[in-house]
Amino acid sequence: MNDHITLSRAELDDLIEVAAERGARKALASVGLHDDRAANDVRSLRDLLSVYRHVRNSAAAAFGKALMYALLGAGALWLGIKFKVGL
Repeated sequence: MNDHITLSRAELDDLIEVAAERGARKALASVGLHDDRAANDVRSLRDLLSVYRHVRNSAAAAFGKALMYALLGAGALWLGIKFKVGL
């Protein structure tokens, strides 16, 4: 029993393209991105991620500044106590 199928390169390319598109549609549908609003949903998610990254970076910068001022204040207090400078 010899069940070999012969396809031209163009037919194989078409078959692969159809299979890839079908698989992509199934994957998008499985995560709820199968309708006309999907592009807007993805843009909204990207915007939300961008805002999250900005907030995270701003919070890290604020924490770094607060830590720096706390260390400088502690150092100034230590120097004041060490040299008995009136505070």
